[in-house]
Amino acid sequence: MPFQEKDGLRYYSFDIFSNSVTQAVFTRRGGVSPAPWHSLNLGGSVGDDPAHVAANRIQIFDALGRDRASIHDVWLVHGTDIVYADAPRSLEKHPERADIILTDNPEVSLFMRFADCVPLLFHDPKRHVIGISHAGWMGTVKGVAKTTVEAMHTRYGSNPKDIVAGIGPSIGVDHYEVGEDVVSQFREKYGKDAERVVQTRDGRTYLDLWTANLIQLQNAGVEQVQVSGVCTACHLDDWFSHRAEKGKTGRFGVLMALA
Repeated sequence: MPFQEKDGLRYYSFDIFSNSVTQAVFTRRGGVSPAPWHSLNLGGSVGDDPAHVAANRIQIFDALGRDRASIHDVWLVHGTDIVYADAPRSLEKHPERADIILTDNPEVSLFMRFADCVPLLFHDPKRHVIGISHAGWMGTVKGVAKTTVEAMHTRYGSNPKDIVAGIGPSIGVDHYEVGEDVVSQFREKYGKDAERVVQTRDGRTYLDLWTANLIQLQNAGVEQVQVSGVCTACHLDDWFSHRAEKGKTGRFGVLMALA
């Protein structure tokens, strides 16, 4: 089952990944943060007490049996820059700016934060490589999914047909109204496929980030993809949603490691 619970935490796990990967998309349940970050807030730049964020982070690492010092995370910038996490990040250094993290080191735990943007999870079971990418509308239109697949091929020799990918909980099309400035970029990027990505009804235009990233993955040669189909804005009891909560909210976390 996609949703699991452990130590009071509720999280989503993709069925498509093998047992050789530890992976969880944590909901907002089970943490110590007060409103409006209640309760498993993992974002350190949203106004929550840093002590609460640290305690919540300890909980998720302990729940999955990962060493807290194995973390490698990044500072998200809505682009396509890549960090190759050959070792855990030194906690004395600031995270690098990037939206893609890749590793083939089992001693590294990849970690990324979200609140409507699309978590993309990757695993190549033949080359023993994993990755997480952050796909908001800007990253998506810049090709973050495609860039991730290409980086896995270039750096680790991955064949796209071997790559398994998951499109995680994020804002669904019915809640993601966008303006013409965004629409025009997606129409240019996706061409004939734009009709699958951009929906217009009742004089309003909506963006389907799930389909947009699925198209990119398929065009890059990835054949094994699972779409969670879970909308963060629809289920505020489980997820932080920047749009639905008008920016006054926390960040949920994705943790992934080679088992």
